[in-house]
Amino acid sequence: MALSFVIAARQYQLHSNAVTFGSGETRMPAIAIVGALDTKGEENAFIRDVILGRGVDTIVVDTGVLGSPAFVADVSREEVAEAGGRQLAELVAEADRGSAVTTMAAGAEQIVLRLFEEGRIQGALALGGTGGTSVAAQAFRSLPLGVPKVIVSTAASGSTEMYVRETDLVLFPSVTDVAGLNRISIPILANAANAVVGMVTGTAPEVAGTRPLVAASMFGVTTPAVTHARERLEGLGYEVLVFHMTGTGGRTLESLVDQGVIAGVLDVTTTELADNLVGGIFDAGEDRVTAAGRRGVPQVVSVGALDMVNFGPRETVPPRFADRLFYQHNPTTTLMRTTAAECVELGARLGRRLAAATGPTAVVLPLRGVSALDTEGAAFHDPLADRALFDGVRAGIQDSAVRLVELDADMNDPEVADAMVDLLDAMIRSDNSKQEAR
Repeated sequence: MALSFVIAARQYQLHSNAVTFGSGETRMPAIAIVGALDTKGEENAFIRDVILGRGVDTIVVDTGVLGSPAFVADVSREEVAEAGGRQLAELVAEADRGSAVTTMAAGAEQIVLRLFEEGRIQGALALGGTGGTSVAAQAFRSLPLGVPKVIVSTAASGSTEMYVRETDLVLFPSVTDVAGLNRISIPILANAANAVVGMVTGTAPEVAGTRPLVAASMFGVTTPAVTHARERLEGLGYEVLVFHMTGTGGRTLESLVDQGVIAGVLDVTTTELADNLVGGIFDAGEDRVTAAGRRGVPQVVSVGALDMVNFGPRETVPPRFADRLFYQHNPTTTLMRTTAAECVELGARLGRRLAAATGPTAVVLPLRGVSALDTEGAAFHDPLADRALFDGVRAGIQDSAVRLVELDADMNDPEVADAMVDLLDAMIRSDNSKQEAR
């Protein structure tokens, strides 16, 4: 499910515990509670009562299948199954948990989104183990950014990327399993319920704006470049969204470009390509650096931090890399220098993706180093590997319309950021002029 902005959905202002819509209609805010009322009925009833006690309404969506519900839901399990494309009786007869979870997740997603689009809910809350978390996460990811969405989960302190993906979903660690009410679970569930109440009844700054949006990619070792570029772009009248290139950041950037809300991309930091090629932890997938080209969005791209592959603590680095050059960035992040062979392939991959672009595209090569660790005297300085990277890019864009700019400076030299900003600004203004002429 692609990301979307809350500003594109129904607009409302919050006043105390009432929601006033653009039509002037006022009603109590409501929170969707999504859960299996057969196995987690007692716990769902508890968070419902906490929310109701705070003067906020609830709409309970039952995603249970096999057992009897502990109480009557506002949206029945039969309705959820139908929204997921099946009949509940079929799921009961099959007794296949995997099929049931898949169907109820799809149904819950449709129902939660519809409730929001109809203005009937302003937030969502769920609780559960891995199964319940999977169902609720799929449903909540359909909600726009900025809409409160919380899950109390047994999986909240583990690997959560599969649940959160590119959204602002919040996971609360349940500490114990979600299995009854006790002196541990009661305050945790109450805290989560109260938190969502606070989110939907609190006020927030106005988020709507008219400035063109530019997406920029950043890493710690390219921060000076992106900071300088951001300040210049803001001075030129743009609103800049900076994404941290940790895998999720790159996917989020690509998703927003695909939605058509981004006017231009300043892709300074393409480091996730290295993790994808070599096997690091910040892999953004095969679609990184493709959305802008596919949609014809103006883009200026560089090779920031392609001198490194990211791993966790040193002991987590795969043994096959034992003889490589490492840098301990912090206790939880180990960086590994890319080799010349890897760099030439990285450059070629980047070049080919840029060459396939349907819109204005430029690539800027900082010939004196691609990150703060790749300057002369720094830990990852390797002119041979850098030349291989640049040669790969040149080969990849050969005979294409991609503009190539080479600068005798390192990645964080203001000259590089200025050049990228000037290129992108000119591209966006030219693109806008062409659209207006049509």
